[in-house]
Amino acid sequence: MNADNHVHGGNVYAWARERGGTLNGVLDYSANINPLGLPASVQTAIVQSVGQVIHYPDVEAALLKTAISSYYQVDATYITAGNGAVELLYVLAHSLRPKRVLIPVPAFCEYERAARAAGADVEYVYASPEHNFALDVKSLCDYLSRVEMVFIGNPSNPTGTLLPVSQLEQLLFAARQAKVMVVMDESFMDFIIDGGKYTCRPLLKQYDNLVILHSLTKFYAIPGLRLGFALAHPRLTARLHAAKDPWNVNSLAQAAGVAALADQEYQQKSRGIINWEKDVLYEGLKALPGLKPFMPSVNYILIDTSLSGHSAACLRQRLAASGILIRDCSNYPGLSPYYMRVAVKLAEQNKMLLEHLEQVLR
Repeated sequence: MNADNHVHGGNVYAWARERGGTLNGVLDYSANINPLGLPASVQTAIVQSVGQVIHYPDVEAALLKTAISSYYQVDATYITAGNGAVELLYVLAHSLRPKRVLIPVPAFCEYERAARAAGADVEYVYASPEHNFALDVKSLCDYLSRVEMVFIGNPSNPTGTLLPVSQLEQLLFAARQAKVMVVMDESFMDFIIDGGKYTCRPLLKQYDNLVILHSLTKFYAIPGLRLGFALAHPRLTARLHAAKDPWNVNSLAQAAGVAALADQEYQQKSRGIINWEKDVLYEGLKALPGLKPFMPSVNYILIDTSLSGHSAACLRQRLAASGILIRDCSNYPGLSPYYMRVAVKLAEQNKMLLEHLEQVLR
C-alpha cells in the first residue's frame, strides 16, 4: 500500500488552503462526526480546565478511567487511555510485534499502517459487495493458523457492517485456540441504540486474546482534541502503559471525556436523531439515479456510484466546488474507483447534499 492509500476524510484544512484559508461555507461529509457538534457540557469542562495546563496531565488519567469504567461497565485495570484510538493501535502493534496480521477488507487503513510500521506482513480477506460486505466468520477462522493478529471493525468503516457478539465469540474462541490476538475496533459503537447486542466488552474477562479499541472523538464531536481508549486483559494493559508516552492524554481531553460520559441528554438525543436521519438519507440516496447505497448501521453510508457513470473522484471534485466534501473510497483495498462514503448529518444539511448530488448526477 502506498502513501496515497492513507488519505483520510475530514481534511477541511487542505480544502480551505486551496480556497484562501477559510473554512467558511464548508459542509464536511467526509468525516463521520456527530452532527450535533460539541456538547455544551464538554465545552464548559474544557474552558474550566484551561488553567490546569500549567501542570502535567494526570499520568494515570484516574478520573477519566473512573468515568470509562462506570459508563462501559469494565474494570479500570482493563483500561488504557489514548490520544485517540489510533495512537493505541500503534502502541499495541509495536508492543506485540506480530509477524503477520489478517485484515478483512475494505477496512480502516490505519490497521494496516500500524501493522506495517511494526514490521508485520499483511494478509487481506476480501468481503463481497454482492453480500453487502458482510464478514464471514467461518471463513475468517480458516485463516487463523497463518497469522498472529486479526483486526475487525464492528461496526466496520467504511461499509457499516455489524456483527452480533454471538458470531464474534466464535471467532474469539477459534483465535484463542490458535493463539491469535483479536483487535476489535468498536469506535462507532456509541451510535448504536442497542449496542449491547454487538459489543464484545462482556467477553473481556473470558478471552485474554481480545483487545477492544474505542474512540470518543466521533460520538462527542471532538476529533481535534483526540481521545480514545483500549480495553484488554490487565497483563496486556500493563504492557501498553509501559509502551506509551506517560502524558499521552492531555488535561483538556481528560476533562472533556469525563464530562462527555456524564452527559446522558446528549447521548440519547444523538442516538435518536442520527438513527432517524441515517434511514432518511439512505432512502434519499437510493432514489438518486445511478447510486447504490449500502444499508447503514451507524452515522455513515457507503455508496456504489458505478451505474451513474461518475467515479467517486469526479463526484468529490464536483461537490467540493460547492463546499461539500465527501470521502472518495477508491483507496480502500477491495473497493473500486466507484465507491464513496458520506456521513449522516442533520435534516437540512442532508437535504443540501441530496440536492447537490442530484444536480451533479444529471
